[in-house]
Amino acid sequence: MACGGIYDQIGGGFHRYSVDAFWLVPHFEKMLYDNALLSRIYLDAYLLTGNNLYRRITQETLDYVMREMTSPEGGFYSTEDADSEGHEGKYYVWMLKEIEAILGESDAELFCTYYGISPEGNFEGQNILNVPRPQSLVARLCRVSEDRLCQAVDRGRQLLSESRKKRVKPGRDEKILTAWNGLMLRSFAEAANGLDREDCRRMAVRNAEFVLSRLRRDGRLLRTYKDGQAKHNAYLEDYACVIDGLISLYEATFDLRWISEATSMADVMIEKFRDPAGGGFYFTSDDHERLIRRPKEFYDNATPSGNSVAVYALLRLWKFTGEERWSQEARPVLETMALPMSRYPAAFSNLLCALDFYLSGPKEIAIIGDPMEEATRALLKEVFHRYLPNKVVACGLNDEFFLFLGRSRMNGLPTAFVCENNTCKTPVTRPSELAAQLG
Repeated sequence: MACGGIYDQIGGGFHRYSVDAFWLVPHFEKMLYDNALLSRIYLDAYLLTGNNLYRRITQETLDYVMREMTSPEGGFYSTEDADSEGHEGKYYVWMLKEIEAILGESDAELFCTYYGISPEGNFEGQNILNVPRPQSLVARLCRVSEDRLCQAVDRGRQLLSESRKKRVKPGRDEKILTAWNGLMLRSFAEAANGLDREDCRRMAVRNAEFVLSRLRRDGRLLRTYKDGQAKHNAYLEDYACVIDGLISLYEATFDLRWISEATSMADVMIEKFRDPAGGGFYFTSDDHERLIRRPKEFYDNATPSGNSVAVYALLRLWKFTGEERWSQEARPVLETMALPMSRYPAAFSNLLCALDFYLSGPKEIAIIGDPMEEATRALLKEVFHRYLPNKVVACGLNDEFFLFLGRSRMNGLPTAFVCENNTCKTPVTRPSELAAQLG
């Protein structure tokens, strides 16, 4: 996907879907939720493999969202259209002669070989940039070093980006949806830690401030915001995604405010959406407009279902706070959906992730120290620079927080406690010792 036309090779970010089996020709619309979910996947892939391609795709996707999909107030817009000037994809496709005129003969040959550009094109006589062959092979075919090829490709992307800005841009749906903003909030928060990007941390904080100030009224979330006006009662997915995003924001900032906001919002979600008889959560609140039938959704589709995100978020709150009431709200969903998950796993991908979190004995990691101190940061990097999906991480000097109770620094040094089910390993102060415990 990262090498196909479904990925915008010039500006970053993913288009909505591919119309072929090779990820080459996309439907050129860009959706916020796709880029929120895919940036998280590529971040996880990078942390798991160390492959710098995945790191670059993560960074470019987040850069695209910050540059093109963020309102001046800090909310994230919904979509960019596929069409401009009445033609789908016109903003994104290129003619060979056009590229040659911009780059010059020498660089154009290298650039076009790398990106599969041809005179006949691969889309209605024009070219969608894609990477059909590995960089090393292209360098050998062109009889240049890989450094020379990279130089030409990087220069070409920059010049084509500048040229593309002169085109008529696709329209943009500037409606701001709460659930999709919650998904994107989590992506920025996790990238702040995984990639050491302070701009992502600032973006996540700014977005959370926007959601809580503009999309919440009298303690209740609203669904949508546009042109200074928020309206419509929020749905389950709005609450669940924002709660989940706020928990990740705590792990990116270690500001207890975000855990407090998440727990308050979770209380509202349980009160207004829970089905006390059948388990799980309704799609609409108990004071929503009257419907013929009040629906409940469990299937994870293009976006994860409200129930699966709610379960995941509640289980994370359970581990952060030590309060069993959160797991007691989450467990009935897992029990109710056990048989469907076993029969149709592809339909419940996010709910299965929540189940894995519940069953795996997630690591409870408490680091007692000032998050701004270099020695504390070194411990935190050992946690966040590896693929460790089932965990909760707290850091600070506030002994009132559950994960800090009864724990203190050793010899005045920042100290890490790695625990499972409240049973802790020997506290450590060195990053290498922490790495050994994390495996």
